[in-house]
Amino acid sequence: MRKSETFLFGVTTGIAVVATVQYLVQLASYAFPQQKTTSSGIIKPVPVRFKQSEEPVADTAANSEVGSSVTLSRPPSPKSSLPSVLETLDNQLVVSSSKLQKIVLHMVSEFKKGLMNDNENIAMLPSFVVNRPNGTEVGDYLALDLGGSNFRVCRVTLEGFGNIRMTHAKYTVSNELKTGSGEKLFDFFAECIGSFCKNQGLDTGKSIPMGFTFSFPVEQTAINKGTLMTWSKGFICDGVVGQDVVDLLQRSLKKKGLNIEIKALVNDTVGTLMAHAYSDPQTYISVILGTGTNAAYVEKVDNIRKWGTGNGEVIINTEWGNYNEATILPLTPWDLKLDRRSSNPKHQIYEKMISGMYLGEIVRLILVELVKAGELFNGMGSQTLSTPYRFDTAYMSRIERDHSLSLADTKQVLEDVMGVPKSSVEDRRIVRHVCELVGTRAARLAAAGIAALVTKINRLDACTVAIDGSLYEHYPHFGNRMRDALRELLGITAENILLEQARDGSGQGAALIAALA
Repeated sequence: MRKSETFLFGVTTGIAVVATVQYLVQLASYAFPQQKTTSSGIIKPVPVRFKQSEEPVADTAANSEVGSSVTLSRPPSPKSSLPSVLETLDNQLVVSSSKLQKIVLHMVSEFKKGLMNDNENIAMLPSFVVNRPNGTEVGDYLALDLGGSNFRVCRVTLEGFGNIRMTHAKYTVSNELKTGSGEKLFDFFAECIGSFCKNQGLDTGKSIPMGFTFSFPVEQTAINKGTLMTWSKGFICDGVVGQDVVDLLQRSLKKKGLNIEIKALVNDTVGTLMAHAYSDPQTYISVILGTGTNAAYVEKVDNIRKWGTGNGEVIINTEWGNYNEATILPLTPWDLKLDRRSSNPKHQIYEKMISGMYLGEIVRLILVELVKAGELFNGMGSQTLSTPYRFDTAYMSRIERDHSLSLADTKQVLEDVMGVPKSSVEDRRIVRHVCELVGTRAARLAAAGIAALVTKINRLDACTVAIDGSLYEHYPHFGNRMRDALRELLGITAENILLEQARDGSGQGAALIAALA
């Protein structure tokens, strides 16, 4: 494999940051190369000399910067030149090829640990899905896709030759059902399934196989058995935690007189792999890049030491979002602040650097510090900008798509949406550059995870990676930036790794798993 060129110079400790320090001290010596953004949005590294950062500021606001008595450790210096501000940001947020290589090697070792032992950083959960489709499967199947407040009942028709036809209906779970008894909740699911089958003209007197996508923490013990560990997303139904959710739904279906057999309990990432493999048998990896991130892949059973010995293959749900190695991941002061203020500090660190739920908040934290330092908007922010999670990742996409000379759309986001009193063209260029840096870093880190999986299973000769999620689908240049990083990491063999858009693994994939169970 061809070695990628690397650029690594100097040391930086970042621009003015909110002080907490001992946690920051161990990370302050990271160094990064500057990057140059081409007109296509692709980032190319160029060597730079780093400059010493400003001193930190005191952090007195836990949840909002509004009205807080934040004081600088020294008065803000006169506004710096645009190149100087951008260089300082680059030093913190650009991830070099050599750093990516270290992440890949470390992730491979963490994958192996997760296959050997339970309770590792990266869980590496066996899905019990031991067969992949080959495109010849045919028949009618049902899928229940419960992701949160809304759920779908799907009819999936496998037509052979890799073709799938699907119809579905959406339903909403009321707050009353979310907080009531578990029995009533599962009875409601069964009622909706029965109504859907009736509308579709399906004969529920005959046995119909179904896959069940259940997007809550579950300890799965078989392909059709899984115990709810804890509720999330506003659900607190009693009588469900510690119970087999497949059994609960099966009982409710029986009460309604529906002859439907739940063949499989499905994770959406595993479902994505299965759905894409139906039309492309070279699909060995799937990745979710949306509000959160996760990956699944095909592993040899005899490599899963915590399972004992065995033959054949099984799909592994990695839960890679919980990769947390602070000494390897290029954490910045803004990442650390976001993590401290999150509901799960020191967990899901990789996800917090990559996924759509967090990217906008990282940008917001950077902008707030630039305002405090007098480098942005003449030091005048806004209530909205100072409120956590009010700068949505969708705004980053909008700003990165803005190629007008005056960055007019960026102006609208900043002034009309975020309430900034006034922004200059120079301000908007800084904001756009921050979005590019944070978005590019996410794409490169995601690519490192894919390179680690491809390396782990030794599929450098040919491998399709099915990718689902709004971040990959809608964020400008995200896929191209991932491909650039893969070329840096894998050299010419990166051409054998196909990144392909996948859709609806939670519906089609669940039905396929039910078909093969």
